[in-house]
Amino acid sequence: MHNSINNLALINDQIKSKFGLVKNLKIIAVSKTFPISEINPLIKNGHIHFGENKVQEAIDKWSDIKKLNENIKLHMIGKLQTNKVKYAVPLFDYIHSLDNIKLAEKISSEQIKKNKNLKIFIQVNIGNESQKSGINISDLKNFYEKCTKELNLNIVGLMCLPPQYGLVKNYFNEMVELKKTINVEDLSMGMSEDYLEAVACGATYIRIGSKIFGNRS
Repeated sequence: MHNSINNLALINDQIKSKFGLVKNLKIIAVSKTFPISEINPLIKNGHIHFGENKVQEAIDKWSDIKKLNENIKLHMIGKLQTNKVKYAVPLFDYIHSLDNIKLAEKISSEQIKKNKNLKIFIQVNIGNESQKSGINISDLKNFYEKCTKELNLNIVGLMCLPPQYGLVKNYFNEMVELKKTINVEDLSMGMSEDYLEAVACGATYIRIGSKIFGNRS
């Protein structure tokens, strides 16, 4: 059995033994930088959620595979530039990194052109860090209303990349409270180092790369 299949099984077992059966939890296998030969065993084993950081890399790797496997759900988890939106909308099923109004407007117009309705997460700058993208907590409600009411975007949840300092659990719990203020279903939070804390706090999507595929070269 391929390492990635074993690794994913171990993660699932770990979650199950700690929390029991977690309904609605989806594991996104973050396949950025890994060739399709490393990803294929997971696809053949029935895994459907995969994450990529770069639009061009995703197009090269996934265009043909998605035509053959209609069940696959592709998640854009990296920063999305407005000039790449027209290429991203046809390929991806989810965007986790909506972080400004210009991007929201561009996604909206491309979705109308392509007749496609992606599931979208608003990226929240949960630690208020100047070097990180994301909507400030104080602006979240207005931004959400503009996205949903004026731009018709299907905002399903919130995403965060918590700071390296401080207790990650505190940031995850803050995301849970923010989710309630705008009444969305999903939380995309937790990666290879902190996914157990994220699940404990109520994450519905966890984004795991190295714990599944191994370290990137």
